[in-house]
Amino acid sequence: MNFQSSRRRGEAGVAMVIDFLLSNARLVLGVGGAALLGIATLAVKRLIERAGRAAEDEKVEQKMAESWEELSLVSSSPTLIRKEIEGVVMKHVSKATKQQKADLCQNLDVSSPEVQPKPEAKSKRLQLCVLTLQERLQQYYSSRVALAPDEVKRAQSMALDLCAEIQGILHSRHPDMPLGEMNLGGSLLDGLQVVRADHVCLLVPLQLEPSLWRLIPGEETLLTHPLHWMVRRVNLEYFPRGRSYWDRYLVGGYLSAEAVVNMFNKNVMENANWPSVSGTLDCLIRPVLGGPDLRLEIRPESATESSGQPLFVSILPVLREGDVVLTAQLELTSPWVNAWHLSLYPWETQRLAELDAADDGCRRLTLKILKAVCKLSPPLRHLEAAPLANLLLHLSDSEDDWSKNSLDVRFQQCITELIGHLEQEALHSYFKPAVNLLSGLSEDQVDQMGFMLYCAVSDPEILLI
Repeated sequence: MNFQSSRRRGEAGVAMVIDFLLSNARLVLGVGGAALLGIATLAVKRLIERAGRAAEDEKVEQKMAESWEELSLVSSSPTLIRKEIEGVVMKHVSKATKQQKADLCQNLDVSSPEVQPKPEAKSKRLQLCVLTLQERLQQYYSSRVALAPDEVKRAQSMALDLCAEIQGILHSRHPDMPLGEMNLGGSLLDGLQVVRADHVCLLVPLQLEPSLWRLIPGEETLLTHPLHWMVRRVNLEYFPRGRSYWDRYLVGGYLSAEAVVNMFNKNVMENANWPSVSGTLDCLIRPVLGGPDLRLEIRPESATESSGQPLFVSILPVLREGDVVLTAQLELTSPWVNAWHLSLYPWETQRLAELDAADDGCRRLTLKILKAVCKLSPPLRHLEAAPLANLLLHLSDSEDDWSKNSLDVRFQQCITELIGHLEQEALHSYFKPAVNLLSGLSEDQVDQMGFMLYCAVSDPEILLI
């Protein structure tokens, strides 16, 4: 009885120390240190729990002593925390993951006689215990990341049919509206979409008269944001308002992206006869209202469709001049009604494709695996494709070996690099270094991502579950 009461007092003391450390970890250590401290705390708690369940008194006292020794590493000083905690964390995380793998293999061997798995199923499960990271990544890509060709073809076919219908609607209602040929764009067309073929962009190019309009880079505007461009109406003294069709959407001498989006919202989203269009295309189409973007949802009408997943089509009014592509995306440029978003996506995808073509590299493959990991992992879900693509572009400047055989090395390196960028809360755009691609993340989101990635340092396979 005396032993049990002293043990409870010891556990209460540990809990008080742990609560104090965690409450002040953010102020002392920052994002990465707080994540490491959380893992170390979990390891200490598990040691204490195992010590409490031990049958022999000597083993209990020994494990408690080890727990207090490790806890002293995180309670002495902030400097010591920064230097010593990582070793403790990595030791326990590695030990825990190895134990889980050993338990999995052992459970496969001593499963109950009532529920015996099939021989081929059992061999596959046992094989997971001995796969290398390279083999595990390849397996993850083929089973979770890559899209079936039939699924991609079906999604593109539905989107193209809808594209033709929308172009016909706009031409019949506004025959004098100068629009270019509508086309599809985005990751589905570039072979970079992962997990499911569930979204595609419908690009609606606006045709502007070169002598009447000028595209102003974001750095030259009052906004001074590299991605927020403006479109100015020029030569008004020679060509007054009304000479261009788009003059009706001027606000303060600039072509308003908000006014253009509102026009398409009224003519396409609200006034189109979607039941009639759905009957023509043999699918269910409905506008997704309530958001700043122009989005349509398509669902196959046939009940035999294998996926059953909707396809979302985003309508994007775009302006092109040379290699510059501006899009009317109010969710990215709000609250500036005249701002147009400079899309870096074409530059990034083209650069990755050129680099892979030059050395038969695995950059695009790595990007797709990282995108799938972030999409399927709740703590990483807020990490979008743009930061991942720019991370690979930055790494390509410093790393030469991007062969398929180095996929596991590059994947682990991406995890480490992401942790460093989350520590700094900054990942700068490859083409526009003044743009921080992590600026939209909250502190809680950064903490969750940092914790998950720190766990993956010692065992990257936890991201591939």
